[in-house]
Amino acid sequence: MIPAMPASVAAATSHRRPARRGSSRQVTVAALRFGRLAAMWGVASLILVAGVWGSWGTAQHVMLTKGREQGTIEVARCGADTCSGPYTPLSSGSRARARVVIEKTVAVREGRTYTVVIKPGGDDVVRSGPAGVLYAWVPMGGALLLASVVVAGGLGRARWGWVLAGSGTVLLTAAFLAV
Repeated sequence: MIPAMPASVAAATSHRRPARRGSSRQVTVAALRFGRLAAMWGVASLILVAGVWGSWGTAQHVMLTKGREQGTIEVARCGADTCSGPYTPLSSGSRARARVVIEKTVAVREGRTYTVVIKPGGDDVVRSGPAGVLYAWVPMGGALLLASVVVAGGLGRARWGWVLAGSGTVLLTAAFLAV
């Protein structure tokens, strides 16, 4: 049998409030979790926006070709960062040029001919066609791969992470095969 509580002890403990469900520790944990998720969403979004930003500088010329000069370049000479050669027009209103400059990449080799679009306001060109579009979006492919790690690991969204990683891999593989 349990002994009865003395009256003085019962009176001293009766003024206490009953325990609340949402203790300050639970609120703190919830706030920290929300802050972590918000930060991870911000990082993932920033990575994807940077990928679009990095790709759009070239992609706009390749994808929005209406009114732009289109033609071919026969790469005659390559330096450390650029290659150059004569430009032969394919679109109406375009004029032949003795020398245009294209960025030297793994996609450009000396002695080969490529279809190109001239960037407005100069003699710089970028590759056009399917290979040019895919090559222009390579920074976005890398951003998709990087964001997949943040989404899967930082946000705990494994399926979304796999979708982003698969999309980035497909884009980079297609660009590699097209070049």
